[in-house]
This record gives sequence, C-alpha cells and structure tokens, in this order.
Amino acid sequence: MDFLSGLNPWIYALVIFLLRVCDMSMDTIRVLFVVRGKKLFVFMLGFLQAVIFVVAISSVLTKMGNVLNVLAYALGFATGNVVGMLIENRLAIGHTLVTIISSTRGANIAERLRASGYAVTEISGRGKDGTVFELHASVTRRDVDLVETIVLETDPHAFVTAEDIRPVRRGFFRA
Repeated sequence: MDFLSGLNPWIYALVIFLLRVCDMSMDTIRVLFVVRGKKLFVFMLGFLQAVIFVVAISSVLTKMGNVLNVLAYALGFATGNVVGMLIENRLAIGHTLVTIISSTRGANIAERLRASGYAVTEISGRGKDGTVFELHASVTRRDVDLVETIVLETDPHAFVTAEDIRPVRRGFFRA
C-alpha cells in the first residue's frame, strides 16, 4: 500500500494489526450469520472481510523484512478472534432451547416462566431417583440468563442446559 509506505514502522505495524482485528472480528460474526442463514449479511461481511484481508496481507508481504509487521499480523489475527467472540456474545442473535430438569419443582418453574411470558413444554420423565419434570423453553439468546435466574430462584437444584436452535416454523417465540 503506497499511502502507508511513508509511515513510521510502528504505526505501519499498528495499521496492519487493526486491519487484521477488523478482518477476524468480521469473520467470527460472518460465521454466526452463515449458521443462522442470513445471506445478505454473509455477503456484505464476506466482501468487506476480503478487501481488508487483501490490504492487510499485501502490507505484510511488501515489507517482509520488517518482523514487526508479521508479529502485528499474527497478533491481530489472535486478537480479532477474541474481539469477534465478544461482539457475538454482545449481539446475542438467535434462539436457544433451554432444558430444565427438576425433581420436585417443575410445575412451579413452568408457572413462573409462563407468567414471565415464555412458552414452556412440560414432559414427565423418570430419573435415577424417581419421577422428574423435564421442561423445554425456546427463548432468544438475550433471555437465557433471565430464564436461568427464574429457574434457579424456584429450584436451586434444577439441572439446566442450553443449546442453540434455528426455528423452522410455527410455535411461540417471545418477541
């Protein structure tokens, strides 16, 4: 990149680092959108990511003699992955299936979750020590912590798991 050529070597390396952080952050988010089926976002992020990648890698390759540039590129890659994960957690896009297993308080948990606006499916089951209540609630990722709080306030011994889901059709999802 000719316009970067006259920069101080430390600033040049910093620019490479920042480009790579942006590139890898977008990569992490792009993969999330691929899984969620968001074609337009995947296209736009993929295009921007490719442009940034070409600028960053060409900046490193044109000044291979400067080890600082290579280190900045590698550090930007590693940092970008972490930054992308932080952004992805902050966005909390998508839905999660929360499964709750309670030995004694399943009906109370379901009642509290429904009072809070969540749809809950109740299933009777048999565990190691007898009858258990298995509850399923499909919630937005943003609401997982709130649902967990409600569950554990009602039954501190409840077993709670969460897995990402992709709603296909119908059903009730809290907006």
